[in-house]
Amino acid sequence: MKIISYNVNGIRAALSKGFQDWLKAANPDVLCLQEIKACEDKFDRAVFEDLGYNVYLHPALKKGYSGVAILSKEKPKHVEIGCGMECYDNEGRVIRADYDDYSVMSVYMPSGSSGEERQGFKMQWLSDFYDYVGELKQTLPGMVISGDYNICHQAIDIHNPKSNANSSGFLPEERNWMSKFIESGFVDSFRHFNKEPHNYSWWSYRAGARGKNLGWRIDYNMVTNNLQDRMQRAAILPEAKHSDHCPVLLDII
Repeated sequence: MKIISYNVNGIRAALSKGFQDWLKAANPDVLCLQEIKACEDKFDRAVFEDLGYNVYLHPALKKGYSGVAILSKEKPKHVEIGCGMECYDNEGRVIRADYDDYSVMSVYMPSGSSGEERQGFKMQWLSDFYDYVGELKQTLPGMVISGDYNICHQAIDIHNPKSNANSSGFLPEERNWMSKFIESGFVDSFRHFNKEPHNYSWWSYRAGARGKNLGWRIDYNMVTNNLQDRMQRAAILPEAKHSDHCPVLLDII
C-alpha cells in the first residue's frame, strides 16, 4: 500500500496548480490531506471519485480554514471523523480510516506561530493527542499517523536550527514531545530509511526559500512499531509544487 500525506494549503488552490494530474501520476492507495480549507459543498468529490477514490472529509466549522481528508482506493471498514474533543474537532484536525490489519490517520496539528494563545492551544493539543493515541493503540492492531505535525524534531530537520531555537515548531518542549511520542511506540518512517540532512517538507513563501531549499521537515508518516518490518520505502517528494508543503510518501506491505 502506497500512502501519501500532503498539506495542500487549500484544495481548490492546489487543483488550480495541476494537483489532479499529479495525483493521477502518483497514484497512491491512500492519500491523507491537511488544510483542505473547504467545506463539504466546496470540495469537488467527483474529481477524486473519477480517479477511483472513496472520499472522506472532516472540514473545520470555520470556512476556508484547516480541515483534513482521506482518499482511499480500498473502502475502509470504518472511518472515524474527529477525535471526540470538541475544541479540536471544530477545527477539523483528525480523521481515521480503519482497514483489516491497520489504520491510517490524517492529522493536522495546530501551529503556534501566531502568538502565545495559539501556542498554548498547541501544547494542550499535544498533551491531549498523546493520550488519545495511547488509548487507540490498546484497540487498533497498528497505525500510520500521517500529516502536518508542525514540529521539526531534530536540528537536521530545519535549515537554521540556531536562529530558530525560539521559534514555534522548534521549541524544546515541542521537540521533547516528539521524542516522547516516538518513544511511546512509533517509527519516524522517513528517518528510518534516510539519515541525510537538507530534506524538508515545508518552505516559507518569502525570500525564495524553496528555491534555496531553506525549509523545515514538519510532515511525517509515523508508524507503530509493530508495523516497522512491513515498511518498504519512505520519501519526500519536493518536485510536487501545489502548496508551500510537499507530499511525504510511505510504502508499506
